[in-house]
Amino acid sequence: MTLPELGSTLPEIVLRTAIVYFFLVLVLRVTGKREVGQMSILELIVILVISDAVQNSMVGENTSLWGGLVAVITLFVADNLLKFATRRSQRLQKTLEGEPRLLVRDGRILTKALGEEGVYVDDVRAAARGAGIARLDNVRLAVLETDGSISIIPMDDSVHPTTDTRSEI
Repeated sequence: MTLPELGSTLPEIVLRTAIVYFFLVLVLRVTGKREVGQMSILELIVILVISDAVQNSMVGENTSLWGGLVAVITLFVADNLLKFATRRSQRLQKTLEGEPRLLVRDGRILTKALGEEGVYVDDVRAAARGAGIARLDNVRLAVLETDGSISIIPMDDSVHPTTDTRSEI
């Protein structure tokens, strides 16, 4: 497969930058929620190296100030357009952001879900400890949220229903 050869004029920089942006959104979506939610040092290094690697593919041989500014503006415009589109389309939002995924139910680790999402049991244990739960046996639900965080709901629902504080008019 050959890609079209693009030059380094300002309109071509817009096209190059938009292609790179949408490609990276796609790649990060495919790699999973957890990869973005909490990066390890190795993942941070990969992101930094990616930013250096794609720089030339966005601006080509144009090392002018205008070339860099056009690339930055294009990134912000593309990002805002994608955010606008995901707010208007639940289908697109679901496709790009995914859905929460159950990792633990009633103290049982759902190993298939962990494997598919690229989450380690130690990540779930750390989230449980962060919620004040020492053992996964005491976790009713552990959910991988769309932002990559893990929500923990304990077995003993110590959370009491909130009282309706609205006053009548």
